[in-house]
Amino acid sequence: MKKLLTLVFCLLLLFVGTTDLYAAADKGIITGKVVEEVGALPIPSAVVAVYEADAERPFATTSTDENGVFKFNALKYTTYRVKISYVGFTALTVNEVILTEKNAERNLGTLKLSSEQNNLSEVTITAEKPVIEFAADMITYNVDKSILAEGSTATDILKNVPMVQVDIDGKATIAGKRSTRIFIDGKPSDYITSNISDLLNVLPSDAIEKIEVMTNPPARYSGDGEGIINIVMKKGFAIGFNGNAGITAGLQGNTNTNANASYRSKNYSLTGSAAYRSNIGRSTSHSYRENFDLVKDTTFYYDNYGNSRSNSNGGNFRGGLDWDITAQQNLRVSTNFNTNNSSSRSGTDFNFLSEELALKRVRNQLSTADGGSHSLVFNADYSLKGKENGDKLTIGLTYNNNANDNLRLLDQHYSLPVTLKPSLRENTDEVGNNGLTLNLDYDRPIFKKRDQFEAGLMYTQRKNDNDMLVRDFNFATQEYVIAEKLSNQFLYNERIIAGYTSYNYKGKSFGVKAGIRAELTDVDFDLSTGDSYNIKPYLSLFPNISINHFFKKRYNIGATYSVRVNRPRENTLNPQINNNDTLNVSFGNPGLVPAYTQQMDISFGAFGEKWSFTPRLSYSTSSGVIERYRTVNVVNGVATSETTYFNVGSNDIFGLILIGNYRPSKKLTANANFTLTQSKYSSSLNSALNRDGLSIRSALGLSMQLPFKTACEANINYANNANAQGRTKASVSSSMAARKTFLKNRLSARITVSDPFGKRNNTLFSEGVNFKLQSYSTSNTSNVTMSLNYRFTKIKKVPTPPKAK
Repeated sequence: MKKLLTLVFCLLLLFVGTTDLYAAADKGIITGKVVEEVGALPIPSAVVAVYEADAERPFATTSTDENGVFKFNALKYTTYRVKISYVGFTALTVNEVILTEKNAERNLGTLKLSSEQNNLSEVTITAEKPVIEFAADMITYNVDKSILAEGSTATDILKNVPMVQVDIDGKATIAGKRSTRIFIDGKPSDYITSNISDLLNVLPSDAIEKIEVMTNPPARYSGDGEGIINIVMKKGFAIGFNGNAGITAGLQGNTNTNANASYRSKNYSLTGSAAYRSNIGRSTSHSYRENFDLVKDTTFYYDNYGNSRSNSNGGNFRGGLDWDITAQQNLRVSTNFNTNNSSSRSGTDFNFLSEELALKRVRNQLSTADGGSHSLVFNADYSLKGKENGDKLTIGLTYNNNANDNLRLLDQHYSLPVTLKPSLRENTDEVGNNGLTLNLDYDRPIFKKRDQFEAGLMYTQRKNDNDMLVRDFNFATQEYVIAEKLSNQFLYNERIIAGYTSYNYKGKSFGVKAGIRAELTDVDFDLSTGDSYNIKPYLSLFPNISINHFFKKRYNIGATYSVRVNRPRENTLNPQINNNDTLNVSFGNPGLVPAYTQQMDISFGAFGEKWSFTPRLSYSTSSGVIERYRTVNVVNGVATSETTYFNVGSNDIFGLILIGNYRPSKKLTANANFTLTQSKYSSSLNSALNRDGLSIRSALGLSMQLPFKTACEANINYANNANAQGRTKASVSSSMAARKTFLKNRLSARITVSDPFGKRNNTLFSEGVNFKLQSYSTSNTSNVTMSLNYRFTKIKKVPTPPKAK
């Protein structure tokens, strides 16, 4: 009984103390308004955190409203510091915000955020919201600022990024660069899947924060590729729970659903996303080839027509943990799973014409294919920060495993003359990849964080297993027989040891990045037929430097230099023969050697309150350029095209890139970019390759804010590219979108029209010593899609104490 009375008495004291505490609760208030430094436009949804004195964790967090205004209520009387952050802008901290009983309300006034300066004094091209940011060595496209990006995929976004080209197969490249690598969160993704297009076609745009186009990648990155497109995923930056879910459907039958969410507490955050996409493709093709029989001095022709239909569906699932174990220790873990299934059916009519253009033979081919692929990637990074000098040590691990299975059936018969025997062939192709990457990186600021020293080591191991089985149907025995000459297994092993060091200086108006990377490459591969290939290990050095000067608050000038490499890998080395079309055979070349490129850029930027203009001059020279090379073998009146890869020779490229933005009012923005490159090939392989070629790529975009929470956006792109043996002629794509928001901007509805002026056409011209080829194709890119997207946010705020009883 005595213990019970004691407990009740303690509870009463606790209640009285709590009541007195609430009764005496302070009522401090902190308010302010967040705007952009250039243009003074409000920044909605900026994250505002308030800290007590020297505390490392925020005491409370809120976000700005649509007018950029924020407010904290019921704060106790003490000294605070306020930090404002927003994606694409440099964080701003206000110290010594003192609340007292006599001065209980503090209005911090108008707080101006400037664009991020992470890359040598970057210049924000758009004034209202930073859609595009420009630096001497990088262009950044902030995805969530584009209407067209909502409810779409990575492939759709890349079509509108300056300097990026996306071909009809979904392959993305940087204009003026022969080899481009795709990274996700700073790590290569082109080796985690058999077909990078499968990943980009299902990766949801709502999970992407920004896309970085690196024309001069830092020494931290691998020396492969003349440029890197880095896709940066959202990590979740608001304390609390936030995310979105959306669905898109089109008249062509394409659908896309996706959802992503993040939760962030004081010391950890969880992120996750899921997406599913179904796509229907239709295309037609026509190719006309002149074949020259140099022995008999005759000419004959192939005139081929085809059409195809494909269905594909796939899903992408991502998850991540970012955990501040202590103030100095952090662990980041992420995983990605991608799956894709496809089926296609195509028919081709091969017309064989004589020298007099008389029809001699007609072959009809029906091709059906079914395939499936899946990939799994796991990333882990542990970092340790120093307490005194701010240095940072990071240990990273990446593991990937993917598989791709394809089954194709080729049914061929002749309608002229009907006496020729038909054929039936079955191709089974199983591809497996796995890789492991270990990295150790060290960063240290030197003088007041203006200088940064970086160094690191990396080890990468990759294996590729391509098992090809080809069987021909024997009509006499009614069974399939293995084609021994075409069936084999290709095994590829690659090991790279790398080390790098770099120095970065970033002053108020001047910035320098300089570094060097060394890579030792060891490769071997063999076929099940007994052929083995061992490439002698080779050492490569990759220096790079970037200089940028920002002056008079509206101009910047920059220069870059780097050395890059294009290594031959399994796709180009594999000598397995692909003869799905017996008149157009392709295979790899195991005799390829690496191609090295030296590239230089000079850029200039000028901007005002309503406009910006950033021209750039580029020059690159390459030796041992690796490109597809076509030859035609004529035997007994039959011309078979053989396509493989060769080190075709040297190539010099001069480029002019113009990027501009104009914003006459707060509600209207126009942007344009234009790339002109002149290529000069020089080859001892074939005198026909000694040619010059001009490539053009341009894009124009327009966005407008309308009344009633409505906005619209339009883009048009044009491309015309030269290669070693010919040209891919003019390709035009366009898109328009309109969006309206509801429910306090949480729900948005969008309608998008793709290629409203007609189907996308592609034209290829190619010629060699004994042939000329013209190919035309169209695809069903004309489409109308409807999207609904709902965003949800629950940000933790300071709870208002209950009134005293």
